[in-house]
Amino acid sequence: MNDRHEQWQAAERLALTLTEGGLQRMAARTLAVFLFTDAETVTMGEIADRLGVSAGSVSGSVKSLLSVGLIERLPAPGSRREHYRLRDDAWATLFTSQNTVTQLMLAAAETGIATTTADDPAHRRLTQMRDFYQFLLKEIPTLLQRWQERQQPLR
Repeated sequence: MNDRHEQWQAAERLALTLTEGGLQRMAARTLAVFLFTDAETVTMGEIADRLGVSAGSVSGSVKSLLSVGLIERLPAPGSRREHYRLRDDAWATLFTSQNTVTQLMLAAAETGIATTTADDPAHRRLTQMRDFYQFLLKEIPTLLQRWQERQQPLR
């Protein structure tokens, strides 16, 4: 599939699938740009041009993708625009403590636990929420190490 038109159709189908999976539409389309671009970095303006939308509508999507660790901001000496790229370890980062959303979930659970008593059903649910995220963050490094070992022959 060398035809750029076919690639962008595939990108839009991917974005639609991601949207059906719960990602906001603009964030899904923005992520598709990062996955399908042949440029090393992109700016919000370039994403907006590619998607045929305003730069302002891309801003929230970029912020969202930054917060979960899928993309990163890069220095661009001589440019007044911010440059972004899909992280090399994007999918692994999505499940680590670098994911701002995971940290927010943990903090929310802790805050809720602190405001409830041990006999309150909310306390039990919030404790389970906190314990799940703590367990996940403890177990993920081993899983990611196995993933990286698996990727070594591919590099």
